Amino acid sequence: MIARINGLEAGLTRLTRRGDQAEPALPPHFAARIKEVFGQPMTAAEVVSRIIADVRREGDAAVRRYTEAFDGTAPDRFEVPRSAWNAAWNEVGPEIQAALTIAAERIRAFHEKQTRPTWFEPDELGIFGQIVLPLDRIGIYTPGGSAALPSSLLMTAIPARVAGVREVIVSAPPRHNGGVAPIILAAARVAGVNRVFSIGGAQAIAALAFGTESVPHVDKILGPGNVFVATAKQQVYGTVDIDQIAGPTETLLIADDSADIELVAADMLAQSEHGADSSAILVTTSIDLANRIEAELERQVETLSRGDIAWESLATNGAIVIVGNLDEAVSVSNAYAPEHLCLLVQDPWGLVPQVRNAGGIFIGESSPEALGDYTAGPSHVMPTGGTARFSSPVNVSDFQKVISVIAANDRAIDVLGPATVTLANAEGLGGHAAAIERRMRRR
Repeated sequence: MIARINGLEAGLTRLTRRGDQAEPALPPHFAARIKEVFGQPMTAAEVVSRIIADVRREGDAAVRRYTEAFDGTAPDRFEVPRSAWNAAWNEVGPEIQAALTIAAERIRAFHEKQTRPTWFEPDELGIFGQIVLPLDRIGIYTPGGSAALPSSLLMTAIPARVAGVREVIVSAPPRHNGGVAPIILAAARVAGVNRVFSIGGAQAIAALAFGTESVPHVDKILGPGNVFVATAKQQVYGTVDIDQIAGPTETLLIADDSADIELVAADMLAQSEHGADSSAILVTTSIDLANRIEAELERQVETLSRGDIAWESLATNGAIVIVGNLDEAVSVSNAYAPEHLCLLVQDPWGLVPQVRNAGGIFIGESSPEALGDYTAGPSHVMPTGGTARFSSPVNVSDFQKVISVIAANDRAIDVLGPATVTLANAEGLGGHAAAIERRMRRR
């Protein structure tokens, strides 16, 4: 049974989030393997801290040890040779080749509109401006075992290339044969990736952050992963930049009495099949839709190969919120700050100006979130867990840095000097004030 919430206040109370800082309990099989490897029970944070320290100190030797311990195999050589890329491209076949190419072209075209220029602006006080430069090298972590995600690779590597990043490196867990999933290699080829390494888990994040004999260190690490990958990204932040601490994926749908119940249910199930921790929230002004949706979900879930996962997600994290009008629906959505906001209403554009917090807005029934996951164009790497209140989807600016340029002239010393001296003295920084005053006395 999906949770049902009646009214605006109840919806705001239930769906307003500010993050849960408690570390989740590890699944039993993870806990057992950790005890076997380390000889004692450890939390995810403790495990990651140990792995990072060992990789930083020992380099490839530690990477190999932990890869064998947790993945059951380690390749003779961590870097995947180009011959394997070419073989993978042929292996995936023409249909996937074409789909990857279409997605890549859409993603590239969208992000090319986000580029920012270097600029200089002269005025009577000098020349001021900024230099926009790409990062030198980035690392993308890509889950590549039983749940290979080539789309996430495209959605990060292509904006990086558009930004002008010189070197894009991918790391993916080895499969049973020590190699990387062919579809990941095919996506790397389409996206213009430079190098691929067959390393997974926290040891991959540590290798990218600090470098080893085989893996060069990067400036920024992006990409999804399990609790160990997410924790490792959190622990290396500061040595490198990261994209975000990604949480479970989520969608909030706003629907009125014009919505097609079949499509509403399909979109909720598409979200829920990601995993049992995913969430699909329906906020509706239609009591009839609310009353009928669970039966429609039950009907459709029987047709899905991952139906058991989708149903567990709906039962655990799903909700139906009934509100009095669409203004209240948007208020609930803004409080929840969803990764994906789907507007399945008669006039979706009329709601857009009210939206304050969302990773992406999917407008109308022809814009399902599933389209955005693959081929619409914008990166599908979007803020989760309520962080859309203050953060954005991956975009070109994530791969650029700005250097401010100040080329003041003598007139700037005359005009700005007195105020600068006053502020410096107010902060107790006499050396700052003196540096200006000496220049003022020479005028």
